Amino acid sequence: MTMTDPLLITERDGYVVLTLNRPASRNPLSEAMLAALTESFTLIAARDDIRAVILAANGPVFSAGHDLKEMTARRADPDRGRGYFEDILNRCATMMQMILSLPQPVIAAIEGVATAAGCQLVASCDLAVAADTAKFSTPGVHIGLFCSTPMVALSRNLSRKHAMEMLLLGEMISADEALRFGLVNRVMPAGNALAEAEAMAHRIATKSPLTVSIGKRAFYEQAEMTIKDAYIHASRVMVDNMLARDAEEGIGAFIEKRQPKWTGQ
Repeated sequence: MTMTDPLLITERDGYVVLTLNRPASRNPLSEAMLAALTESFTLIAARDDIRAVILAANGPVFSAGHDLKEMTARRADPDRGRGYFEDILNRCATMMQMILSLPQPVIAAIEGVATAAGCQLVASCDLAVAADTAKFSTPGVHIGLFCSTPMVALSRNLSRKHAMEMLLLGEMISADEALRFGLVNRVMPAGNALAEAEAMAHRIATKSPLTVSIGKRAFYEQAEMTIKDAYIHASRVMVDNMLARDAEEGIGAFIEKRQPKWTGQ
C-alpha cells in the first residue's frame, strides 16, 4: 500500500479503516476505486480478527460518485457505451451489496461532501457519522440522469418522502438534515467524525463477533419480508443464536456478574 493507491488501508485493534484516496478528483467510484473496495471487502470478510470496518476519505469530498469522465469516454464505443455502462453499474451494485453481506458492521465517517453514488455509499453502510459541515445530495436530476441506483439505498434507509425529496430536487442537504432524514446516525463537530466512528468500531469490537454477524445478516434478511415471515425467520435465527457457545457464555457471564470471554462459536 502506498499513498498513491486509490484506497488506503489502516488496521487498528479489532477494526480496519478504509480511506478513499483520490481527493484531487473528488474520490470518484472509478474502475480502480470499485476494484480496490471490492478486493478489500472480500479479504475482510474472511478475517476473524476484524470486527468492524470504517469507510473514510481524504480531502473535502467524501465521494462524488461515479467517474463521469471515465464513463463519458465510452460513448465513443460502437454501442454508445451501453455495454460499459451496464458493466460498471453492475460492479458498483455488487460492491454496495458486499457491504450489506459483510459479516462485520461498516461505519461511514463523512467529513466532506457525498453526492450521487457517493451518497449511495453512505446509505449502504450499516452506520454513518457525519461532521456538522458535511453535505449530501443526489443531484443527477440536474444533468438529466436520475439517481436510480442511489435510489435503491436511499429508499431503504430514509422515509419515502425524504428519499423522493433528495432524488427529485437534487439539492444539498446539511448534516443535521441528513440526521433528521435518517441518512446518518450522528453529527459531530468538524474534524471529529472519524474519531466517533472509531469509538463506535471499538465498542462493536468488544461484542461477540458471531452474534454481531448473525444479527447483521438477519436484519437485512427480515427487512425484505412480510411481518409474519419476518417473525418466523427472526425466531429461527434467535433459536440458533441461543444454542451458540457465545450466547451460552454471555448469558452465563451476565448471571454471574463477570465479563464474557468470546470464542466466536
